Amino acid sequence: MEQRRCPDCGVTMEGVTVRDGEGMKPSIATGKRDGLLGKIGLQNTTKLRSVCCPECGLVRLYADVE
Repeated sequence: MEQRRCPDCGVTMEGVTVRDGEGMKPSIATGKRDGLLGKIGLQNTTKLRSVCCPECGLVRLYADVE
């Protein structure tokens, strides 16, 4: 993952683990699937990477886009 800088402080942000209340890592829907899985309503997803500013505590999520 590329180095991210805090837009407020200008320091390098650090990777952190973010989980929801059920212990799952966050992801976002990126669109419908083709074929049988698409017909039953499943969607493609991508993981989110999280970073936190060690100075001010700002947390940002970034999608793994290729």
